[in-house]
Amino acid sequence: MTERAMRIAVVGAGPVGLALALHAARCLPRASITLFDARSLEANVSTDPRTLALALGSVQLLQRLQAWPGEAAQAITRVHVSQTAPTLAGAEVTIDAASQGVPMLGAVLSYGALVASLQQAWLALVASDGARLDTRLGTRLSTRFGTPVAAIKALVAGVEVDAGVAEVFDLAVVAEGGVFSAQARKALVHDYHQTAWVGTVTLDGAVPGTAIERFTRHGPLALLPLPLSTPGAAQRAAMVWCVDSHDDPVRELDDAQRITVLGTLLPATAGRVTAISPLKHFALGLNAERTLVAGRTVRIGNAAQTLHPVAGQGLNLGLRDAYALVAALRFDADIDAALRGVEWARGADRWAMIFATDFLARSFTWRLPGLELARGLALKALQAATPVKAALARHMMFGSR
Repeated sequence: MTERAMRIAVVGAGPVGLALALHAARCLPRASITLFDARSLEANVSTDPRTLALALGSVQLLQRLQAWPGEAAQAITRVHVSQTAPTLAGAEVTIDAASQGVPMLGAVLSYGALVASLQQAWLALVASDGARLDTRLGTRLSTRFGTPVAAIKALVAGVEVDAGVAEVFDLAVVAEGGVFSAQARKALVHDYHQTAWVGTVTLDGAVPGTAIERFTRHGPLALLPLPLSTPGAAQRAAMVWCVDSHDDPVRELDDAQRITVLGTLLPATAGRVTAISPLKHFALGLNAERTLVAGRTVRIGNAAQTLHPVAGQGLNLGLRDAYALVAALRFDADIDAALRGVEWARGADRWAMIFATDFLARSFTWRLPGLELARGLALKALQAATPVKAALARHMMFGSR
């Protein structure tokens, strides 16, 4: 392991930035780590209701960081993928945890629950920083909440981070995310002209722990199982309903009409929708950098690639970026060589996910004869090809290894 001291700036205290800071603090004991975020430390992040879907590999990483809020999460034990109006019997794929020899395929929880748990773990580590201080090197952990970073300037052997006062670091890791419509455009951009409607539905007859991915004419419709609000309460699921922005079948409907339409789109295994929350919407697109590394600045998570939610892999990809970066810095004393290694190590996983989600998202805009039949045949073939399905399941759980 490297004994090199270094100063690391982490920009963004969302799930990826906090996980990176925690992992680096524990694996790089001689590194000084400063975490910047524009939001105030007094802001109550725990109430943020946005829903996150985490793969098993991400859950395991957060458990290792002692920041996994298991009591607030719902395990995904089964995934069911199908399409509306199937043209042949058996055009569906089912993956369950038991057949893969794992306790869960992943888990669902709120953004607020995860960020609050990670933030608590980070602040506890900062408070106990005296146990890891190297007085000769001045290594330390520090937090700059309420301090937005205005600019990052490349230096010959480091970066200058301007957050009101310019400071020099050996490395800056940018982990600020945001949604597609609000982001500055990166090297690879494609507007899918699709809208995601998100909210919560109440279900009657749903199988606990089952996630649904339904391919419709307008786009994918996903249901992610949520934890029970109280013992014996009705099953609830987070919904992501993707539709054509120019032919939006959701916008003008009231709640009763939306429930009726969902009843025609969802498979029987999803259960029956009995209630729906007010829905929010946002535009969908691809916005990705060609590389993670530019000099001594590394972009991870949504700062590097914002993807279509069809595979639910955006956050998982970001957490794997963070893990690989810390591993490279831990075992290579040369920072620049370590960063080159990160770029190489993350390439296959990153580009496979970018291409896969981009292909699937674009396919919903195609109006080709026989497309639904071809998709149905592909689903049926995948269900029958057990080794291929198992390999896909492992990739979705752990990424490329």
